[in-house]
Amino acid sequence: MKNTINLVNSTYAQTGTSTKTNELGMREMQARAFEKRNAPKLLIKAPPASGKSRALMFIALDKLHNQGIKKAIIAVPEKSIGASFRNTELSKFGFFADWKVDSRNNLCLDDKIEDSGKVAAFERFMESDDRVLLCTHATLRFAFEKVSTDKFNNCLLAIDEFHHASTCDNRLGDLLRDVIKNSNAHIIAMTGSYFRGDNVPILTPEDENNFEKITYTYYEQLNGYTYLKSLGIGYHFYTGSYLSKGALDAVLDTSKKTIIHIPNVNSKESTQQGKHEEVSHIFNILGDWQEKDKDEIDIIKSRDGKILRVANLVDDDPKHREILSKYLSKVAQDDINAVDIIIALNMAKEGFDWPFCEHALTIGYRSSLTEIVQIIGRCTRDSLNKTKAQFTNLIVSPNGTRDEVVVATNDLLKAITASLLMEQVLAPEFKFTPREIGDNTPAKPGEIKIKGLPKVKEGSKIKKIIENDLHDLTAKTLQDSKIQQASARGDSDPEYIKARESIIIRQQYPDLNDDEVEIVRKYIHAQMVIKTNPPQPKNNSTEDDPFLRVGNKFININEIDINLIDSINPFSQSFEVISRQVDADIFKQIKLALDSSKIELSEAEVLELIPELMAFLEANDGRPPEANSTDKHEKLMYQIFAWLSKNHSKYEDK
Repeated sequence: MKNTINLVNSTYAQTGTSTKTNELGMREMQARAFEKRNAPKLLIKAPPASGKSRALMFIALDKLHNQGIKKAIIAVPEKSIGASFRNTELSKFGFFADWKVDSRNNLCLDDKIEDSGKVAAFERFMESDDRVLLCTHATLRFAFEKVSTDKFNNCLLAIDEFHHASTCDNRLGDLLRDVIKNSNAHIIAMTGSYFRGDNVPILTPEDENNFEKITYTYYEQLNGYTYLKSLGIGYHFYTGSYLSKGALDAVLDTSKKTIIHIPNVNSKESTQQGKHEEVSHIFNILGDWQEKDKDEIDIIKSRDGKILRVANLVDDDPKHREILSKYLSKVAQDDINAVDIIIALNMAKEGFDWPFCEHALTIGYRSSLTEIVQIIGRCTRDSLNKTKAQFTNLIVSPNGTRDEVVVATNDLLKAITASLLMEQVLAPEFKFTPREIGDNTPAKPGEIKIKGLPKVKEGSKIKKIIENDLHDLTAKTLQDSKIQQASARGDSDPEYIKARESIIIRQQYPDLNDDEVEIVRKYIHAQMVIKTNPPQPKNNSTEDDPFLRVGNKFININEIDINLIDSINPFSQSFEVISRQVDADIFKQIKLALDSSKIELSEAEVLELIPELMAFLEANDGRPPEANSTDKHEKLMYQIFAWLSKNHSKYEDK
């Protein structure tokens, strides 16, 4: 994509396995989920377009017909997403039954329902012999105040886009936990978000342990596509307004099917002109507006004479929205010529299906990692019109006062973090195992052996953490502002990064001892480094053993050890890309902002690093570290030494 700095470029094998169906009409992910259909509680974690909605249909029908379940209740975040659960003929593809939702029990329809209100319709359904109901999360929340928990006995409660149910002041999460605790209801939770949330867990660890988990990764999905070959995730920096020359116009390619996400009115990227004015400006960038057709599609003639069909989802006029939404759900999904560009504000992020989309273009950094994952998912559908998908984030360049530079720099670090996290998601899964002394056996497919990596006992609590929580711990680690700033400066000591990683693990698992924390930390860092720097053939050679690139060096994968991995900064490559392509003056401002933010050690960090200080003193015959040392590790040790000297009296009595 023109003028876009791609921090992530992923390519895939086009195996076709994720889109092929078996004898029951199930795709790969759906078949995997169906194998677990007898579990009373299922957590399905799979990317957009993997077929979660249909997977739920298969499982729900089996529970209704074969497992004694009397009713199935499906809750979705928005009415528009309910279209994914419309009546579907599954039997013609080999399944034993079809999916049917009676219109009066489809509370996501725009049409007037039989009852006076959706909650009343929900209550009527629970007292009737009807078997399937579809509603929004909001309707479920309100209905739960009217329907006693025991009414959910022998029911299936399925919650789509489950990441909306967090443990932090969320009524949906509360009602779910009530149903789990006080009924025998079967629960299916589905999410397209790879991580549990933005540092807020969806379920407590205790509750989550009751769920059978089905994970289908982004890599499995994209590698198994038929048409899509590559995905780029990148950024474009602009000054002034995103509507001025050199901003949106610099990355917008009207030959690509594109979704444009404009900024919220309260964000710093907003022009403050109002959302409708911003859409009008975008129309002008696209070309000359001609007319609005009967389907509420805006017809625009581009500068090169091409006729563009634009769907304006920012306009919230009820009549416009109703007509346009129906057109997008019933026509645009199958007709490649129906729409060329979609402009959205809060819609078209999750549960929205436009398979032909090639480019997701977002103005302004999105603080929610979940939202970023969902937006990227809008362009990763497999479709015959594309071999490449692109996500581009327009970010305001540091330009102005020091405070503005600091804010912009922090947004840049967050954007880099989002890229690194998505790179974790998009890479294949690796199993990390210790390489024993004298072990020269080759690693199994998908396995990476690392010298010095601690063994983990089967069935232990840290084994479960490594198997189930490594991705979420990785997200917390990369999102830590101190790690971001220290890493981006390029002069951070590995010991400081290790200390921060340990603190993060302790916060999440306070019952772990020091040795257990260190084991988990090594596995987290190994994953961060290897997934953002995957093993590859040296210089595109055909050598059997792949190599890990460390700076300008290539290390044979069979020779890597945990000390080498601990020395690698996962941020460095991304920052190197930006330094080469961002305007020199802008990058200078970024560096100044980073350099001015020195490491401020917390008490927890000091205590974590005391063993390193003791090791330094022993290695140097008791010589204290020097403040003006050119060695960055010694400078860090001096900070520890100085802090302890200043606070000596506090620890003298302990």
